[in-house]
Amino acid sequence: MKPRKTWQEKLADSKGLPKVEKITDKMSKRWGTGTVVIPAPEEVDEIMKRVPEGKLITTNQIRAILAQKHGATIGCPITTGIFAWIAANAAEEAAAEGKQNITPYWRTLKSGGELSEKYPGGVDAQAARLTEEGHIIEPDKGKKPPRVKDFEKALHEL
Repeated sequence: MKPRKTWQEKLADSKGLPKVEKITDKMSKRWGTGTVVIPAPEEVDEIMKRVPEGKLITTNQIRAILAQKHGATIGCPITTGIFAWIAANAAEEAAAEGKQNITPYWRTLKSGGELSEKYPGGVDAQAARLTEEGHIIEPDKGKKPPRVKDFEKALHEL
């Protein structure tokens, strides 16, 4: 049996990405028409790394940056989310190895300022780090995860 890849290896494996593809009929119901960029994992990580302490970014902002960079109509929401998750786990793996300057993945929020239950340690760990950086966390409402209060005021422009 082949050994499992580490998170850092997954992050470094571009699998032939990025690539820009035409939005097909099936996808157009959800995404409209035009083109979609499927980014490389490291591209998502690089954007996440540029968010300074006290600032935030959303996955939708990352998608817009990637779309602009590659001349596409949109950035793929599925792969961008997956690659943000991989970047978060790779950062924690690197920190466990004693590496400094890891990707500050906790500053990347879902749309609407929501925290990500898929990041290492879940929403509690992300909330703790964001609180340390001065953000106020609003508790979850029913099925909606906790979110950063007034997150729009802290969004980082890249």
